[in-house]
Amino acid sequence: MTAPTNVFSSKGEVAYAELRAMILMGTLDAGSKLAQYELADRLHMSITPIREAVRRLSSEGLIELDNHKNVRIAPMSAAEARQLFEVRLSLDPTAVELAADRRTDTDIADMRAAAGRLLPVTQKWGEDALRAHRDFHRALYLASHNGVLIRLLDDLWDKSDRYRRIGLELPPGAEPRTVDHQEHFRILELVVAQDSQGAADLMRQHIVKSLTAAAIDALEDREHELRETSA
Repeated sequence: MTAPTNVFSSKGEVAYAELRAMILMGTLDAGSKLAQYELADRLHMSITPIREAVRRLSSEGLIELDNHKNVRIAPMSAAEARQLFEVRLSLDPTAVELAADRRTDTDIADMRAAAGRLLPVTQKWGEDALRAHRDFHRALYLASHNGVLIRLLDDLWDKSDRYRRIGLELPPGAEPRTVDHQEHFRILELVVAQDSQGAADLMRQHIVKSLTAAAIDALEDREHELRETSA
């Protein structure tokens, strides 16, 4: 006998996925109040799965709850961006180092296919470039065959995407960024050649020069100016 479907659970998953995507894509502004009943109407569901999604996203740090039960989208800050950046600077090189040691023929085919879809991460290519960029990096992560590391990097990538979008709005986001683009292919070839140290070194260099780094600098400057103005 087939077990009954948990309708509330499935709707909760839908609400969670939709709300999370809206936050990460910037559809819901950072720091803004979340109108839960309006969101429920928008998603054509009751308030129960929305509240379930809010609780989950609060535990992930993407939503803030206060003592008055107000719900807000977590603000973006230079401090959080810097912390995400520092962790990625440690974990991404580890992932490609393991990938170079452990990649299979199937992994190589998947990584090459993802590389073939890459676009320069610039204002011109926007969301299409961000999706292709994510797919390529995740193909590298999967080749590490370390489930814990992959899950950590998936979460870091999602949260960092909010800051990448800020980077796209900055002057560096309008540049061709061909060097960044070509580095992906060089990292791939180092992984295929099983040059674990070379792949790790280039990945570290790649992150240091990324749009996320430019976004952090811009946020720090903006927050400094706000402090000076309010002083």
